[in-house]
Amino acid sequence: MSALELKGVSKTRGHGAHAVAALRDVWLAVAPGEVVLLDGPSGSGKTTLLAVAAGLLRADEGDVWLAGMRLDGAPPAVVRRHRSRTVGLVFQRASLMPGLTARENVLLMAALAGRPRPEAERETARLLEEAGLAHRADHRPAEMSGGEEQRVAVARALVHRPALVLADEPTASLDGASGRLVAEQLRALAAARGAAVVIATHDQRLTPVATRRVHLADGCLVESP
Repeated sequence: MSALELKGVSKTRGHGAHAVAALRDVWLAVAPGEVVLLDGPSGSGKTTLLAVAAGLLRADEGDVWLAGMRLDGAPPAVVRRHRSRTVGLVFQRASLMPGLTARENVLLMAALAGRPRPEAERETARLLEEAGLAHRADHRPAEMSGGEEQRVAVARALVHRPALVLADEPTASLDGASGRLVAEQLRALAAARGAAVVIATHDQRLTPVATRRVHLADGCLVESP
């Protein structure tokens, strides 16, 4: 079973004269363990594709299957609950809760996903250790660098052991060393747990972690050689 399947998905953003076909008849299947890089110029629809895949936006046409569940037609509350348990989201900006420590930010995601507290605490400690952030566990975002914040955000996305991680330009604002650490965290998730990872990016440094690359242009998806 694929972790993610988009079948003939189309999505229009805006209305009337301002309407733009963000996605046009997109077909994509991502298997457990795959790391798929999604590239394409700005405005090509990469962020829209990730939002539709996560159920944050509904497709206008086509079917979206996420970790065995068909999203189109499902009640919004059911989609939200399924997403919280099966998807990890990473964005260009870490968007951590400023009043919480690194540990508390990660534990919050585990709680939202319904993970038992003892298990969540063990997994949080392990992820922060692997990210080289054990010494930052009790620090708040204002006390961390941008790269450290982003590594906490990746840990937050992984703590509930999702079937699928969707990352939107996760290394765009990071230096080389921090970018490589973030990429390695995502690659290790796919390798160790069989999770699927889709990364929308312009960052050529991520190429070595990918098992496959796809290209989006004017809302149309094609496999890259």
